[in-house]
Amino acid sequence: MDKILRTITSDGSLMASAIDSTDLVYTAQRLHGLSKTATAALGRLLTGASLMGAMLKETDATLTLKVAGGGPLGNLVALADSRGNVRGYVDHPEADLPLKPNGKLDVGGAVGREGRLAVIRDFGNGKPYVGQVELLSGEIAEDITEYYAVSEQVPTVCALGVLVNKETGEAMLSGGLLIQVLPGADDKAVSRLEENVGKLESITTMLAKGMTVEEICRKALDGFEVEVLDQFQINYVCNCSKERFSNAMLTLGAKEIRELPLNEQGQAEAVCHYCNRKYYFTREELEVLARQAEESARKK
Repeated sequence: MDKILRTITSDGSLMASAIDSTDLVYTAQRLHGLSKTATAALGRLLTGASLMGAMLKETDATLTLKVAGGGPLGNLVALADSRGNVRGYVDHPEADLPLKPNGKLDVGGAVGREGRLAVIRDFGNGKPYVGQVELLSGEIAEDITEYYAVSEQVPTVCALGVLVNKETGEAMLSGGLLIQVLPGADDKAVSRLEENVGKLESITTMLAKGMTVEEICRKALDGFEVEVLDQFQINYVCNCSKERFSNAMLTLGAKEIRELPLNEQGQAEAVCHYCNRKYYFTREELEVLARQAEESARKK
């Protein structure tokens, strides 16, 4: 079962969160039919969004990461709630690239590097906070680190990993680590952190060795007294429903609703970006929605 654990040093200088996201990335791969490179790219984004979402203080708040890098994968989107539950999609899940000379997946090439990472925090008050940063590498972790440094001026270490079987393309292990330097941290604490980070193995290597998320945090904060703040399970969760699609259709207007294309069964088909679930609307249901849209327009 996937889990996030958050820790802080007893002197209040550093905060570290670690995540095992293996199941949710596997779920995303299965739902979207992701290629090897798409699995690594979207998997990293989902993992990062889950870590960042879990940092939201408001219960009903959400965080969205959008990456538009100009690569063959197209746009990537991940949306997380304050409990770290997450969902996402990529425009072209089938897109793939050859392995790099070092044998690793070319995530940066597939995502692209000529674009931006947008971070949207929605606190439910109708005024979402939006921050953006130019992509550094398209490798996701480096871009999240850059976002915190540029947009929020918070020194951050972000490591994300997705291990994919090069033969079968199946997602095997996924996880992440997010460390932030808190206000008041002295140079000694920062230097020790830098030394620790330089010695860390990759996230997937540590997970493959059987390390827990708590052990990963403690290893990253070696030499500090560490306190566990909280830990909780996370999942790939989509909240789509036919009712939500109905409400979305009302924004189209009556004319557009009546002109929606129908399949051979005489139904309009709606597909959720996040989970690929399909919803069908009969002519009669569409007519009811069209009349509701007309009534709404008259009241404005």
